[in-house]
Amino acid sequence: MADYYEVLGVSKDASEDEIKRAYRKMSRKYHPDIAGAEFEDKFKEVNSAYEVLSDSQKRQMYDQGVDPNNPGASGFGGASGFEGFSDVFGQFFGGGFGGGASQGPIPRTQPGRDALTRLTIDLKTAVFGGTANTVIHTYGLCQDCGGSGAEQNSKPVTCPECHGQGFVQKVVRTMLGQMMTTAPCDRCEGHGTIIEHPCPSCLGHGRVRTKRTVGVSIPAGISDDSRLRLASQGEVGEGGGAAGDLYIDVSIATDRQFTREGDDLHCWIRIPMSWAVLGHDITIDTFDGQQSVSIPAGCQPDDTISLKGLGVGKLRSQGERGELVAHVTVEIPTKLNDKEQELIESFSESHDADAKHTAQRSKPTPVNRKGFFNRLKDALS
Repeated sequence: MADYYEVLGVSKDASEDEIKRAYRKMSRKYHPDIAGAEFEDKFKEVNSAYEVLSDSQKRQMYDQGVDPNNPGASGFGGASGFEGFSDVFGQFFGGGFGGGASQGPIPRTQPGRDALTRLTIDLKTAVFGGTANTVIHTYGLCQDCGGSGAEQNSKPVTCPECHGQGFVQKVVRTMLGQMMTTAPCDRCEGHGTIIEHPCPSCLGHGRVRTKRTVGVSIPAGISDDSRLRLASQGEVGEGGGAAGDLYIDVSIATDRQFTREGDDLHCWIRIPMSWAVLGHDITIDTFDGQQSVSIPAGCQPDDTISLKGLGVGKLRSQGERGELVAHVTVEIPTKLNDKEQELIESFSESHDADAKHTAQRSKPTPVNRKGFFNRLKDALS
């Protein structure tokens, strides 16, 4: 019996959330559309493990030594005592030991698998929401045969070997003697019909490998590394079967002007020292266009100015948005002309004549903004 906990890389006491996170990680890693076709078996193994461990009843059965995906197998990987005779007894007792009498043709039409792709959007799309396009390579319906798998003007015919049953009876030797059992028909592979003239485009599969562009609706406020689901946009199944779902892992590209923290946007603006001292009105760029911002007189380095309603849209509160927080950086001049040097020295003599080195503190010393900036303002005027 496969160790499903080991397949997902979780402990036996893992929570539902831990199992779900592990599955998402492993499905991304081994999905054939991303990792390559050679990982298809591994991807199926991951899905089988999640199918069992995500269902409380199936997980309980598994923990007791029974694999719900293969209930006929024992906890030690061997066949159970009745598995080998299920088909045999079914022939005589109406399927009571495995349903042999209820066997029928295997449908050619099979549901498609889910598909997975990645999509990178810009920060502005995450702020407002919108539509983004992604290109996927997957199986689509064969347009030439409409999914039937047969060439135009032809249809599958009844298998002459099993006469449409999909299975044939065989004589097997058991410890009870020779008995009849059933097995899928080799001629039609259990379908009950044969495609004598396969469609040249899909070679009888009813689907072809395609490349298509899919429009993805992005909700305002979406977070980085989110996963979206588009129903029936995945892989079309064999025989033109219903398409699986398409999952999109969304990443948000780094923006040149803004960083994001939750629902808030942050930016850093550099202003001259005189603007910080005297105050100044400036214009900054936002995702809503240019906005006027007033720098108050006496603005300190690392002060912030908040603009409400100009941040990221709140995912579960339609119309509401966070703040845009502008962090102020004061630019200290490194070169002064003679007049500027004279003014700064005059200010220093007036304000800093009695200044001394004070003891170090664990927190910044409060600044008397009014006295300091009023004096500097007078010195520069």
